[in-house]
Amino acid sequence: MALMHEPTAPYHSAQDALRVLETVSRHSTGITDAELGRRTRLGAERLTALLRMLRREGYVEQIADGAYVTGASLSRLGSAHGRDQALRDTLQRTIDRLRDSVGAAIYISRYIDGEVHVTQYAASPATPAVNEWVDFRSSAHASAVGKSLLGQLDHNGRRDHLARHKMARLTSHTITDERLLLSRLAAQPPTVPVLDLQEYAVGTVCAAVPITAGSSVGCLALSLPVEHAHRLRQAADTLNRRATPVLLSLAI
Repeated sequence: MALMHEPTAPYHSAQDALRVLETVSRHSTGITDAELGRRTRLGAERLTALLRMLRREGYVEQIADGAYVTGASLSRLGSAHGRDQALRDTLQRTIDRLRDSVGAAIYISRYIDGEVHVTQYAASPATPAVNEWVDFRSSAHASAVGKSLLGQLDHNGRRDHLARHKMARLTSHTITDERLLLSRLAAQPPTVPVLDLQEYAVGTVCAAVPITAGSSVGCLALSLPVEHAHRLRQAADTLNRRATPVLLSLAI
């Protein structure tokens, strides 16, 4: 199944962060930010922002003289033993922070073996998760998660999925016309969050952005009660800007 991957801003940021990490890891006794700038050829402002994010995520640490060394999170993810659990733990910490900063429930979803899977989520009493009243695997046409994942497939991949899953009307807002949905998916810019305005469930609005690492298809999503719909676009833009740590964890 062919994919339709177009790099997004978080993807480019993750690539730059990997360059920084690779450079830091080659200097076991530490490397200064000035030397990092020379070796990575990143501007001072961009490098400072990346180092701030890498420190927050535990990928680098600053030692007494101000130089940077690799951090505990990188060591855990770099170890073959227990890497899967370390990745889940790292991603969970990241989306927990996103939940609190964005003020919405957060989800990581993947398209695996032709099906939609929500692999992790972060919710709380103040930011409740979506009530999965219809299996997410059979409602990709109606959810922001599903549309984001389908949008990363080619036309034949999308049609194959829709042929296996009937486009049921879940609410009065649900798109059930295949040609209309395919047209909207084709027109969706990869850098713009996909929205679900009560298409999956009455009372809930959602947004999703792609987090594609390698050949896998994934997305980062959020949900809000409809009474907070006025915050959706701003929250979605924030989610898009802060997707880099998730992409980075998946790429290491």
